[in-house]
Amino acid sequence: MSKIDDLTRLKHIKEAIIEIQSFIQGHSRNDLETERMLSLALVRLIEIIGEAANHISESKQNQYSKIPWRRMVGMRNRLSHAYFEVDLEIVWQVVSKDLPDIFPMIEIAISELEQET
Repeated sequence: MSKIDDLTRLKHIKEAIIEIQSFIQGHSRNDLETERMLSLALVRLIEIIGEAANHISESKQNQYSKIPWRRMVGMRNRLSHAYFEVDLEIVWQVVSKDLPDIFPMIEIAISELEQET
């Protein structure tokens, strides 16, 4: 099995954020209560982001230290290990506020890594 590099993992994060943004378009926090498929999709995509973040090398995490790597990984761990207690208020906060703030930093990191190759 081949090792996935940091650039690929960053692209996975970017793609997941883009998907999340498209999924929540036209939706509100209350929709997470009534649209189970939406809430499950968002939780899964947040898990993907956290898993990818967990495998970014320490050197790249240090290089892009403004990206909240630990929080991303922590959120993934919380969602996957405490799946029976998912707080949809926190999920909505993550998808509507936190990820849009992180997105430009992810794009910068991708752009810089692409220039290195």
